[in-house]
Amino acid sequence: MALAEVCGLNSFVDFNASRNEDNYTQEIQAYSRNFINNAQLAVPPYMNPAEKLSQLAEGTDEAGKHLKIKFDHGTTTLGFQYKGGIVLAVDSRATGGQFIGSSTMKKIVEINDYLLGTLAGGAADCVYWDRVLAKQCRTYELRNRERISIAAASKLLSNMIYNYKGMGLSIGMMLAGWDKRGPSLYYVDSEGARTPGKVFSVGSGSIYAFGALDSGYRWDLTDEEAYELGRRSIYHATHRDAYSGGIVRVYHMKPTGWVHISDEDCKDLHYMYQDQKQKGLN
Repeated sequence: MALAEVCGLNSFVDFNASRNEDNYTQEIQAYSRNFINNAQLAVPPYMNPAEKLSQLAEGTDEAGKHLKIKFDHGTTTLGFQYKGGIVLAVDSRATGGQFIGSSTMKKIVEINDYLLGTLAGGAADCVYWDRVLAKQCRTYELRNRERISIAAASKLLSNMIYNYKGMGLSIGMMLAGWDKRGPSLYYVDSEGARTPGKVFSVGSGSIYAFGALDSGYRWDLTDEEAYELGRRSIYHATHRDAYSGGIVRVYHMKPTGWVHISDEDCKDLHYMYQDQKQKGLN
């Protein structure tokens, strides 16, 4: 109790309120609903969660006390279509502010053999909803005896996420796949936005990735040129953006499904490109 007083916990009502078994049972039932329905999450315990969270996001509570609830996040992911399909390239650094939590984070999720998703934003949010989407896609396939279209999968994801708009989710995903209509690339975020396109880059390093991507992108790229363009674009982002780094992963979406092309350390790419630059100068 002395430690609680030193930490100031005794000033919080939640820590002083008497609890009984019924209270705990009700809380367990309320906060475990998503075990039954994965798309139903427990929301913050406010009358209007979205309004309350937007107020807290400004950095102060009702009493004007400073709050530290914003979390910094950064990454670099990109995807583009060309005549040979779709190339996805990502880094692998996971950060929490200035702290590097992991350098081997897998930011391309293999939802099924013909659908890939990328992660940008909150890692837990992105991974959770990608797994929910994978379950929904598999359920659709079993019920209808055919694969879900990429447009339908992206619409399903955006509809699920839109239910929690303004409630603290941090998501910026790309969905890339191939169905009977051909290749498709979509961007879906935590605001429920859903945008089809030919070229996307998401994350704190996207401005640097776009610089390299725009200079080398064209529709008639060969497969090797497309792989190298994606790889080089992510490398330039990792070189300039402190929140991006680690391993550069490249995937290719073909009519026969996705193919994992390469995993290369950005440090090795740096020395390789520097050697090429020196040889070019000489």
